[in-house]
Amino acid sequence: MKLLNETDYKNAFEQFDGLVARMGDDPQLQAQARQLAEAIQAYEQAFIAFPKPTTLTAMIELKMYEMRLKQKDLAVLLGVEASRVSELLTGKRKPTLELAKRLHEKLGIDGNFILETI
Repeated sequence: MKLLNETDYKNAFEQFDGLVARMGDDPQLQAQARQLAEAIQAYEQAFIAFPKPTTLTAMIELKMYEMRLKQKDLAVLLGVEASRVSELLTGKRKPTLELAKRLHEKLGIDGNFILETI
């Protein structure tokens, strides 16, 4: 399924909402919802420019969302204590050089972005 214009996009959202409301454990409806979600995502990536985060905290939160990570999962991934992640996300602590390298390597955050925003 390919969405070609904004009308298709809006209709796909309406159909998706309807499917989600009634799908329950029905694998056929779940598959239809997944197909619509993928079409919606492809349309958004091609035609809708979402603003990029401008702070390191916002970028980390975006990466956590994209990777479906909770703070404790991020702490394990980065090899730091959960309290350290919390301090980083609340702005109470800035990343060390070693943590900045891990943010780049593990989350794929551009190194220049990290340096420009700390």
